[in-house]
Amino acid sequence: MKNEEMAKAILDHVGGKENIESNVSCMTRLRLGVKDKSKVDTDALKTLDGVLAVVDADTLQVVLGPGKVNKVAEPFAEMTGVPLGSGEEDPADVAADTTASQSTDVKSIAKENKTANKAKHDKPLQRGLQHIANVFIPLLPGIIAAGLINGLTNVIDYQTGQAFVTDWWYMTIKTIGWGLFTFLPIFVGMNASREFKGSAILGGIGGTLCLGVIVPGFPLGSQAIAMPFTNTNYVVGVGGLITALFMGIFFAWLERNIRRFMPSVLDTFFTPLLTVIIGSLLAVVFLQPAGAWLTNAIYLVMDFVYSKMSVFGGFILSSTFLGLVSVGLHQALTPIHVLLNDPTGPTKGINYLLPILMMAGGGQVGAGLALYLKTTNKRFKKMVMSSIPVAILGVGEPLMYAVTLPLGRSFITACIGAGFGGIAASLFHLGAVSQGVSGLFGLLIMEPGQQLTYLAALLVAYLGGFIVTWFFGFDESRINEIYPEK
Repeated sequence: MKNEEMAKAILDHVGGKENIESNVSCMTRLRLGVKDKSKVDTDALKTLDGVLAVVDADTLQVVLGPGKVNKVAEPFAEMTGVPLGSGEEDPADVAADTTASQSTDVKSIAKENKTANKAKHDKPLQRGLQHIANVFIPLLPGIIAAGLINGLTNVIDYQTGQAFVTDWWYMTIKTIGWGLFTFLPIFVGMNASREFKGSAILGGIGGTLCLGVIVPGFPLGSQAIAMPFTNTNYVVGVGGLITALFMGIFFAWLERNIRRFMPSVLDTFFTPLLTVIIGSLLAVVFLQPAGAWLTNAIYLVMDFVYSKMSVFGGFILSSTFLGLVSVGLHQALTPIHVLLNDPTGPTKGINYLLPILMMAGGGQVGAGLALYLKTTNKRFKKMVMSSIPVAILGVGEPLMYAVTLPLGRSFITACIGAGFGGIAASLFHLGAVSQGVSGLFGLLIMEPGQQLTYLAALLVAYLGGFIVTWFFGFDESRINEIYPEK
């Protein structure tokens, strides 16, 4: 079936274009917001050639697989007249969708356990952190690309004595790498304002106050200006990305409240005007100092954990990380990773935290191998082997939610084993120049020259998870209780 034909068939089975509110393409899925779900023929959708699965959740999710989804999404958007959006795919969904030939058992159990676990821990804190993550997650493709470019060009400059700095093509590439991080506060401000129901462009205007460089023509920062209350000189870009986040949220709140009282005839002109004027003045006086304080606190905590606690800090971080993932609290680390990958920050764009956390997945892989070798439960063996390959590549959610987490003890021993990988990552002083991948794919984002030591640390995590689970994390009766053989 051609892409246009598939798009038309999907549209016919979801109630036509009048029933579509939104359509978002992720890595593997077309996520549709429908007005009336009673008009959706789920069974007919599942029978379409090329449709791998249909998930009826908060949005209707048509699983088409990587690559295919974008080719179908574009004609679908044209047919509906609803602009195509893009979103970040859940790693567990990616793993399940790209391994559609695997057992449906592991996919369904992983999804059920993940949904139940999220519902159990669905608290205001988790929801708030999810909003923050939604600000930064759409930026990750650019951050990944720019981070890799910066890391690669830095190595080339060092190895060649900056031999290419007079070549136009090389300087163009370097500009791309540095350009994103230079203007990243604008994008953060836009996303934050949009996420909190404001106008994205107004949040972006607030983000301009957080640029870490003096832009020609910008009056603020071009000369010494005393600030109120503190009587200290204004510092360009103080607070950085954290302040930009605050500004986007504040501008959205301010815009909504001004609009409530603004007469309709004046709304178009005066609501945005008052938002940017009032918001900017208050932001410079109050939000920027608060953002600067929080940013400095984050760097101090990271420095203490990494430098002062050393291997003990590495063990704690890597062994507790998946516990945070299981309840959704890992979302709080997303802006921290962005901060650490900023080449203008104290770490010069090298993220020393991420490699330690990446060891958590290695502990899960080792635990899964131990469980596979010791159990006699054939259904469970099949489930483990369906999850381990993608876990090795860095997508560990199916292994965690379908295998170790339901067993309880195995999850704990996997986390403890991962701690030894964290110790190795600390000893080797591993650093990442970007983010967005893990497992073996983590080799792509390590500092040049650290690939072998990263593999060594990952192997330690595998062995740690395997050994601790082999001796302390195996319970055959528990496996048979949760996964009875049919």
